[in-house]
Amino acid sequence: LVLGSARTKPDAAEYKLAEEIAFQLTGNGYGVITGGGPGIMEAANKGAQRGGGTSVGLNIELPFEQSSNPYVDKEKSLHFDYFFVRKVMFTKYSQGFIVLPGGFGTLDELFEILTWRQLGHHRKPIVLVNGTGFYDALLGAVDNLHATGFAPREPALLAVAASPEEAVRLACGGLR
Repeated sequence: LVLGSARTKPDAAEYKLAEEIAFQLTGNGYGVITGGGPGIMEAANKGAQRGGGTSVGLNIELPFEQSSNPYVDKEKSLHFDYFFVRKVMFTKYSQGFIVLPGGFGTLDELFEILTWRQLGHHRKPIVLVNGTGFYDALLGAVDNLHATGFAPREPALLAVAASPEEAVRLACGGLR
């Protein structure tokens, strides 16, 4: 699963990063699942198609911005009415998670996936792509959770990558 902002434009560095990560994932024999919308989701589906891999979109019906992007395989575009159902499907059918910059929706998905992993519902790799420092403050907040005892320190819970190659290596390494 590749997570990230729906608002990222095709000329943005994060868009190109998501496309490259997805392309490299398909080169390692994996398909790509996204939320099926625009922005980073579109970029990841585009990279999967460019790599000849499976490109799945789990779309959510929203009144203002979300429609399936053109890079989702037609027979692999699914639509959901509720975010919680979509998140369950993300977790059930993904082999790992790569998280790029995004907003509240991306953070909601990330923290749900982290919580489920911490509770033992899955052991899939979770990789936060932080090459630009976008997630520095978030990582500081997570460190504070550990330091204050509100969350146990689990080094394997979340990996941090600075490049597409590192993100793919960390995700695929946790899948083998």
